[in-house]
Amino acid sequence: MQAALQPGFAFEWTYQVPRKALVPELYDDIAPCREMPAVLATGYMAGIMECACLQAIQPYLDWPQEQSLGTLISFSHLAATPAGDTLRIQGRLVEIDGRRLKFEVEAWDGLDKITEGVHERMLVDNTRFHTKLREKADKLGLAI
Repeated sequence: MQAALQPGFAFEWTYQVPRKALVPELYDDIAPCREMPAVLATGYMAGIMECACLQAIQPYLDWPQEQSLGTLISFSHLAATPAGDTLRIQGRLVEIDGRRLKFEVEAWDGLDKITEGVHERMLVDNTRFHTKLREKADKLGLAI
């Protein structure tokens, strides 16, 4: 990680909500979910908050050898958002503790604040991470 990335670093990112992010589309293999309202799924929303943080810090990493993985998400889902609406996501890096990065993140759709919360990411060495993943998959008899 480059030294320029410090607590207080702020970012903004926009993302247009696709149809695949709606509850009935995302969970189409679960019968009750197919009958749910066609709104942005909370799980997908949390993933977008992760992606916003990743997009923000990626230029500061020794990419692709140094990457980051999400390790904690804690977001409130405050308002429903339809497909096609554009999210405006704002975040701030509030803490760096070794390889752990902690962010405060909020997002708005075209009318409402839809989420606020905390996200943490861990910096990882890509080669080392994939070596450990392959070892685990081998022990489980899984192909990766």
